[in-house]
Amino acid sequence: MQVDPLLQSPPLLIAESLAGPLRALAERWLRQAPEVARRLIEEIDRAELITDGQMPDDVVTLGSSVSYRDEDSGAEHTIRLVMPTEANPSLRRVSVMTPVGAALIGLRRGQRIACEIAGREAVLAVTGVARA
Repeated sequence: MQVDPLLQSPPLLIAESLAGPLRALAERWLRQAPEVARRLIEEIDRAELITDGQMPDDVVTLGSSVSYRDEDSGAEHTIRLVMPTEANPSLRRVSVMTPVGAALIGLRRGQRIACEIAGREAVLAVTGVARA
């Protein structure tokens, strides 16, 4: 499937205070989850880094409750994006070190992104963001 370049690299916003810790986390995960770790590092590298006080409420960040739609299947999901130690699928707490988590971080409501999930190319559309 040919994917629109804007879906591969939509604009991202990440808090300056999170960029370093997220990069360090991804670097620690390079051996156990290399594809996700590299994706997260690439997202941090291309994101616009802003202060916590400048962060708009509709941007996906750690702790955000995120609603998104898988445009291929039509499935809608609401998750909370968390660090790996806080992940709990039964509580819909999804780690930033998963394909979905690494894809969604830094996006704003209304944005879409292409990512690989369970061996298939998917397009995720952010439909809502709420801060904890």
